[in-house]
Amino acid sequence: MGVRLDESDEYMHELGPESNFNESMYINCFDPRSEVGGWFRMGNRANEGYAEMTVCLYLPGGRVGFMFKRPTIDSNDALDAGGLTWTMVKPFEELRIDYTGKVVVLDDPSQMSDPKTAFANNPFVECEARITFGGKGRASMFGGEPDQPHEKPGEEFAKGHYEQLVSARGSIRVGEEEWQIEGFGLRDHSWGPRYWQAPFYYRWLTANFGDGLGFMASRVARRDSDGSRGGFVWDDGQIHLCDDVRISTVTEGEDNYHDKVTGVISSSRSGREWHFEGQVLSLIPLRNRRQDPDGNWLMTRISEGMTRWRITSGEHQGRVGYGMSEYLDQIVDGQPVGIAE
Repeated sequence: MGVRLDESDEYMHELGPESNFNESMYINCFDPRSEVGGWFRMGNRANEGYAEMTVCLYLPGGRVGFMFKRPTIDSNDALDAGGLTWTMVKPFEELRIDYTGKVVVLDDPSQMSDPKTAFANNPFVECEARITFGGKGRASMFGGEPDQPHEKPGEEFAKGHYEQLVSARGSIRVGEEEWQIEGFGLRDHSWGPRYWQAPFYYRWLTANFGDGLGFMASRVARRDSDGSRGGFVWDDGQIHLCDDVRISTVTEGEDNYHDKVTGVISSSRSGREWHFEGQVLSLIPLRNRRQDPDGNWLMTRISEGMTRWRITSGEHQGRVGYGMSEYLDQIVDGQPVGIAE
């Protein structure tokens, strides 16, 4: 199966006919000195008349600044709604985000498991984020659009999808506090039909150590099959395509949120493997609900953990980086379905 990725894919795609067509960009960044950072996402669902706009900022002391909106849109011409604007400066090399608006500041981010209560009982403050992200060009890109369908009907999550490790420089202001950001992260762009209920569960791990080292590890489970495992490692100016990842998770609390992650990601093509461990520094639980054709509400939990990563073997042993551990689970009988992995 071939994969296409052109400079034109860095911009918006033609709106598809699917009612749930989604075009989204996501980016995260962390300053290793202050351990301040966050992630930003915009998902256009023009055929449904709205965008999904999310700002999530990890602040000192375990606090989180958060905002989610569904602003009205009528086209897929740009990612610009709800106060968040994405600007592609140079394909594969430079992207900018600008956010002006409010965030709710959570001393206890776990309150977001009940969004209505969290938004009602915590303070809102003005926020500005202006960050420029840099990439290493076309050779550092992972993914694209396959030349043949790769997902079953009803299980579509993205027709096209690519990722890239990035540097980050800019500023974040939350109320009277402000931080200069000089760090690293990862960005993601996808387009095509999407329901958050399509995967049974997944684990998406992103880590950037700076100075030419980082990885993305993906484990996606399907309802009727083992699903997929893989990702990539960027190591000393070379991208290694990986075809396996094994992950072990330690959870905490009655809700079983992930707290510690250990794993190994490997590439049969390169004949190499990278062992890693992660400690979640701050976690916010998010959710998505959708009604099925029979009127039943389907619940998806997406736990977003700011994570400190460490390489545990090989030539990079001891290297420390930062990124995200995103755990998506369908909730069945009140429990996350992927808890055993």
